[in-house]
Amino acid sequence: MEQAISAFLLAFTALFSILNPLGSAIIFHDVAGEHSSMQKQALAKRVAAYSCVVMLCALLAGTYILNFFGISMNALRIAGGIVVSVRAYEMLNVPDSSTKRKQRDAAPVNEASDEDLASYAFFPLTLPFTAGPGTIAVTISLAAARPDKLTASGLFYLGEALAVMANSAIIWASYSASDRMVRVLGHSGQMVVSRLVAFLLFGIGVQIAITGLVPVLHQALAG
Repeated sequence: MEQAISAFLLAFTALFSILNPLGSAIIFHDVAGEHSSMQKQALAKRVAAYSCVVMLCALLAGTYILNFFGISMNALRIAGGIVVSVRAYEMLNVPDSSTKRKQRDAAPVNEASDEDLASYAFFPLTLPFTAGPGTIAVTISLAAARPDKLTASGLFYLGEALAVMANSAIIWASYSASDRMVRVLGHSGQMVVSRLVAFLLFGIGVQIAITGLVPVLHQALAG
């Protein structure tokens, strides 16, 4: 059980930081602002469900796909850590550019009719807006740390799957409450939240990279 709890805590924190549901909810409010509250809530539910499916697929099948292409687990951890760290550094220094990029990705939603709104739940609101390439890379990197023993591996996947579902529930809650969040936070509050999440994400990216780099250096020095 300790294995499951440890996997849950690491995966939940890493995914929460890269997903940034609080910051994304603010953008969700902007791009879906012309639609009614009921439509937004239905859309938020679909996006959360699709995001959960995307992350679970990356968690369960991602490492096998990488093995097929001959990419080692440590190489994946290092690459994933670098990707996350670079993304966090960009968010810390130029948070507005990240916000504008996401707004461009999700822009077609503003122009959607009632009949077409559901079709935008997967693209662009799930991919690439919510669970984009960065999220998929982090999920696969987390899965790469699975233990070899069957029982421990099962507990590990249980913890990470629960972390995925917990983050999906937060996405649903955050997107559904986006109207209230925007009113409460204001512009200054939105900037503070974005920077705090970016700093936490930077630390997680460095930790993921170190997890892959240490075994590589150890093997090189031993050889």
